[in-house]
Amino acid sequence: MKDYYKINEIARLYGIGVDSLRYYEKLGILKPRRDTNGYRLYNLKDMYKLNVIRDLRRLDFSMQQIKDYLEGQTVDHTLALLRQEQALVQAQIQELQTKARLLQRRIAALTEAQSIVPGAITLRTLPQRPCVQFSAHITRDEEMDFVMKKLHRKHEDKIRDFGNQTFGAFLAMDELMQGIPNVYDAVFSVLEEDAADYDFVLPAGVYLSYFYQGSYQQNRSKVQEVLAYAASHGLTLAGTPFELYEIDNRDTVQEAEFLTEIQVAISPASL
Repeated sequence: MKDYYKINEIARLYGIGVDSLRYYEKLGILKPRRDTNGYRLYNLKDMYKLNVIRDLRRLDFSMQQIKDYLEGQTVDHTLALLRQEQALVQAQIQELQTKARLLQRRIAALTEAQSIVPGAITLRTLPQRPCVQFSAHITRDEEMDFVMKKLHRKHEDKIRDFGNQTFGAFLAMDELMQGIPNVYDAVFSVLEEDAADYDFVLPAGVYLSYFYQGSYQQNRSKVQEVLAYAASHGLTLAGTPFELYEIDNRDTVQEAEFLTEIQVAISPASL
């Protein structure tokens, strides 16, 4: 092993850019000597420091923290740093575990959605569902995506993971009944059942449920089927019909694969 290495040799050996090595020198972390031609020469102590820099940068330590550590390196200082590293690793493990749970939930939800056979109207007994909402009159799919993003931005503290949340929209019934499909008055996201801060609640109770597949341009005719079913079975509506998006453009670009559920609450007195 040589006693000294040139900057290009060190850069290749550690996979570090030459500019980064010069930056470390500027910060005073590395202090290479110069040969007679003015070329930087790095010794084994510099290489040790580069190992420390690489390991601590992987743990997101700032260059100032690394500089302070190297300048005041003691056993106590090293122990303190190791404990700090340990805490960071534990936090990263917890974050990964949370991501793993969210992924599992999304996989389970999509798998279940794929098994649903659309076209049947059923009665579903559902628990109370707290929601956050963004009101906006929507007449195009492009507007829907934009308003959904606004909802997410407004409630980033509550909508933890955009891909895993259940989103829905309240249909603009007056226009829908006039023959205009795919129109809405508000979008919403369903929160966890124990959420303490929300805009409104979908109350617990019995809901008419209808799943349809494909374009949202169908929703006028699908809502009419739901309303006709309620009338023919003597069921009184207790709210405005809304859609829930089980499979949408977060999951597929194939419109034929979209799966949407229409729900509307039923008055208990009519059951």
